[in-house]
Amino acid sequence: MGAALALAERGRGRTAPNPSVGCVILKDGRVIGRGWTQPGGRPHAEAVALAQAGAEARGATLYVTLEPCAHVSARGPACAELIVAAGVKRVAAAMQDPDPRTCGLGFERLRSAGIEVVSGIREAEARAAIAGFLARRALGRPFVTLKLATSLDGCIALADGTSRWITGAPARAHAHLERSRHEAILVGRGTWEVDAPKLDVRLEGLEAQSPMRVVLSSFPGEGRGRTSERTGPRPSPGNIIDSPDQIATLPGDHLLVEGGAQTAAAFLRAELVDRLLLYRAPILIGGGKASLGDIGLADLAAAHGRWQLADARMLGSDRLEVYVRQR
Repeated sequence: MGAALALAERGRGRTAPNPSVGCVILKDGRVIGRGWTQPGGRPHAEAVALAQAGAEARGATLYVTLEPCAHVSARGPACAELIVAAGVKRVAAAMQDPDPRTCGLGFERLRSAGIEVVSGIREAEARAAIAGFLARRALGRPFVTLKLATSLDGCIALADGTSRWITGAPARAHAHLERSRHEAILVGRGTWEVDAPKLDVRLEGLEAQSPMRVVLSSFPGEGRGRTSERTGPRPSPGNIIDSPDQIATLPGDHLLVEGGAQTAAAFLRAELVDRLLLYRAPILIGGGKASLGDIGLADLAAAHGRWQLADARMLGSDRLEVYVRQR
């Protein structure tokens, strides 16, 4: 299941409206097929793995991170039917599909064909892998990750706005990898006008996975009184939103918010941040620009218990901490 979960991560940010699923087929202690959901959502992971396994799939065990779909679709066959037809003996799934068209029906179809089914294996990890899919269906919006790159004292730039570079090359490369795993990336109008960021992916081999650029057009404090002589590409009108709650209109299941301080604060204030990427460089700035504006916190006690550390690692000399929102 660990291998299937790792495969599922390969499709994250490119499979909407479908979740990114991973699948591994095992027979006689040997992997005979593996797959993950392809861009655009089809073919599904099981279909890819079964095609690779071919006739060897008969009598094998199939590991998959989500219940095989059971509903008929014009975009492709139901995976439960493919598994039955292939003669798979046992299916181990991480979790049940919340989609009402399949929820429980995929398992039922497999059992009715005499296939042994077990579920709930590493379910928490499977849910985290399809957090965008779950957020879109439960909350009607994409899963939101906020990225902050700061000094040890919480600054994102010098007092004059200079911010290149706070973190080192390994941390910046990791941030570009994160970009490749999101369908859309958002900055505030002030950041867009002053910095003219490209907001693309600049990692060899992943350039084609640059996310759609979005600008949050206006709110108190963002970009006022600032001008820039820099020029750069500007988003089309369809990629501009007026307030954080309009992210529901954006395509895809994953949104990366990169800045600036007022934009970050606006999303936190609106309770729209699900995951926080905090890159901290071992430097002190003092008197620089703070990483956040007012997030509407009136009581210090209310700040506790909101964020749980999910990951921490060193990226060169910088430290990355990943937090998930507790709701």
